[in-house]
Order: sequence, then structure tokens, then C-alpha cells
Amino acid sequence: MTDSAAPRANINRRTFLNQTAATIAGAGVLSSPAFSYSRIKGANERIVLGHIGIGDRGSELAWITSQLKDKHNVEMAAVCDLWKVNREKAASRAGSVYGRAPRAFQYMEDLLAQKDIDAVIISTADFQHAPVLRAVAEAGKDAYCEKPMANDLGEAKAARDAVLSRNLIVQIGTQHRSEPYQIATKQLIDSGALGDVTKVELVWNYHGPRWRGRPEVQHIREEDTDWRKWLMHKPQRPFDPRAYFEFRLYQDFSSGIADQWLSHASDLMHYFLDDHFPKSVVAHGGVFAWKDGRENPDTFQALLEYPKGFLMSFSTSFGNDSDSFSRIMGKNATLVNIGGEGSPRWKWVEEKGNHEDNPYIKRAEKYVLLPGSDKVPPIGMGDTDLSHMTNWLECLRSRKAPNATVLNGFAHSVVVTMAARAYREGKKLYWDAKAEQIVDHPV
Repeated sequence: MTDSAAPRANINRRTFLNQTAATIAGAGVLSSPAFSYSRIKGANERIVLGHIGIGDRGSELAWITSQLKDKHNVEMAAVCDLWKVNREKAASRAGSVYGRAPRAFQYMEDLLAQKDIDAVIISTADFQHAPVLRAVAEAGKDAYCEKPMANDLGEAKAARDAVLSRNLIVQIGTQHRSEPYQIATKQLIDSGALGDVTKVELVWNYHGPRWRGRPEVQHIREEDTDWRKWLMHKPQRPFDPRAYFEFRLYQDFSSGIADQWLSHASDLMHYFLDDHFPKSVVAHGGVFAWKDGRENPDTFQALLEYPKGFLMSFSTSFGNDSDSFSRIMGKNATLVNIGGEGSPRWKWVEEKGNHEDNPYIKRAEKYVLLPGSDKVPPIGMGDTDLSHMTNWLECLRSRKAPNATVLNGFAHSVVVTMAARAYREGKKLYWDAKAEQIVDHPV
């Protein structure tokens, strides 16, 4: 998330978070997998949840789930975090919300061995998402997995295949697919109002040393966690509290802007335009604003070509908060979004002509509104996570495909992996759809 939630939701969430502790589709069009109906739960049957990785983002997801516990009859019955402090806080909060203390585990294997756990929320570090999702799937449990689903192609495939082979319900945390204004915008695009789309521009800015300065860095002790286990498959290195909490700044663990923001941007455009894998990607950037030891760029730009015949440019600067916008340019009209990631304020501008003998004419301009409403959309994301989590919980019962399936997650994982590699390797990369491989030559 790049924008703050709505004020009312922030107050409630802050109260929840401040409580202290007492002690992976394919090569082309994405189709929904066949879901099993043998696990459908009745409304009176409780959905029993576990949660792996409960830091800042995990605590937000725990709060969101707590707001839905009564309506959807769910309970957070098990929590897991390698760091003792996070684990104990999560257990204390869950106990106060659900009326009894959850089981608390340091290691995910112990949580996954619990037979009564129906589904698991995954909100670990970026590089851990796909391996944890694979493990959850292999344990036969449904999942809500934070984005990016993966930042390694092999791990993305393994997670996807583990989920699909078991017909599990997995929601990936690209929550804008569940946001009402984005759904309305998708319906407008599907109507053909834009005509053929040839170019998409997304500029999402932020002013500040993003992801640097986590207070936990000063508080963690190596003996209170398991550094070797946190590294997972990464090479052994000395314990590093900064890498542990500020992992988005370090190339071994994340690509930073690509993982966190391009994942959202590409997924939203895949949703809008029904084109799911780029033909090619180039990227550039650097550390220009915050020379604080970060390895990942604070200024980044990627250009992607898609098979339907359009270019998508994505740009982010952490050194200037100049107005953010998104623009989808069709031959008949343009959709312009005012605001950054997930902003609901889309404006539809109908156009005609741009020739020497027929000067550009703006014919109509109007906001994309919700059905039956004349209210101008706000700027900023609001509490879109609530609708996304609601969709997942509903799908756990119905066994229908959620809004952001593992196939959608695989698609954005291909994008962020290609963009990160293109930036680091300084070359144009291509997607071989048949082989599902990233290559350095046209296919």
C-alpha cells in the first residue's frame, strides 16, 4: 500500500495495533482453476485461520480479519512469527479479539501441522511469500498471500502448481481487484468505450526514504528469532537487523519498487485490459535521492510491451511527491486517474480527431461513478483491503474463484521478476510464453 487508509478506519486500526503483549497459469489467457466443492462450509461452521508472518503488514491484515469475524464466523486460532516479540503481540491481540488465546508457533511447520486450520494468511518478507505459499498448499490449506506472490520465476511456478494441483482457494493481496470503483472502471473498459488501447502511463511518487528507519531494528536480538530460518534458501550471512526489517531495500530479498508497487500497477492493468504477460520489458533507475546504504533504486522506470499492442510505462520517484496519476489511452477516449496507487478517481475523457485537417476535439468528460451514485470519487485508496478480505472469506465457503487468483499472482510475478532483472542486468528481456521462461532475445 502506498496511501493511507480512510480516517475512521485508521483510528480503529491504530487502537488494534497499539495493544501490547502481556507475555502459483499460464502462458496466455488466464482461466479460473477448477475448485473443489467438497470443502464447502455451512454458515454455522467456523472458519479456522492461521497467520504466518505478523509484522507491520501482517498486523494490518489481522486487524482487517478481526473486523469480519462475526459476519463471516471466523477465528484466528494460530499465529506464527520467528521473532518472539511479534509472535507474542499477535497472540495477545488475537486473544483479546476472539475471546481465547491462539496457539503461538515460532515455526510455520508446526502451524501447518494443525489439522483444524482451514486457511492461512501469509504476510512474511517479499522473498518468502512463494516458498511459504507452496508449503501452505502442500499442507492442503487455503491461503491469503500478500503481494508480490513471488520475485523468482522458479518459485512462482512451484507455488502456482502446488495450489492448482490441490484446487485450493488462494487470494493474492492485490486488493484493487476488489475495490468497487476499479470494478466499475473495468466495466467501462469492457464496454469498448476507449477503443483500441495503445498506451498506458502510470506515475506514482512518494517523498521520503521509503522502507528505511524501522524502529524494530534497534530492538531485535538475534537470540529472540531464528536468523538462519528467516534466510530460508538464501546464502548464509551475519545477522543483520536492517535486512530483517528493511528487506525491501536489499537485492537478495526484494526488488523494492518493482515488488511493492509495480506488482499492483501491472496487476490492475492486467485486470482492466485482459492482457496478462508482457512481450518485453526494459527498466532503468538508481539510488538518486536517499544514499543511505540501500541497494534497490529509489527512482525507477519500466517500459513494458503487451501482446494486444500497447505500451505500459511505470515510473516512481521517492525524491519528490509530484502529483501521481494513471492514464489509459485509447483511440476513442482516455481514462485518467487522479492520485497514486489504487485511487478511485477515474475520469473518462471522450476524444475525436487529432489530424492536421481535424484538430483535437474534447467531446465529453465525466467521472467513473458507482452504479446509482452521483458522488465524485475520493482521492486515495481508502480501506480497500476490507473488501478484498471479505471476498476471500466468502470464497472459502463457496469454493468459487476469488478476485485475485494464484494465476493472477503468477502473472504479476513474471512482470516484477522481468523488471528487476532488466534493471539489474541492463538489458531488454522477453517472455517466452510457451516455455514460460524469461529470455534475452525476441520470441
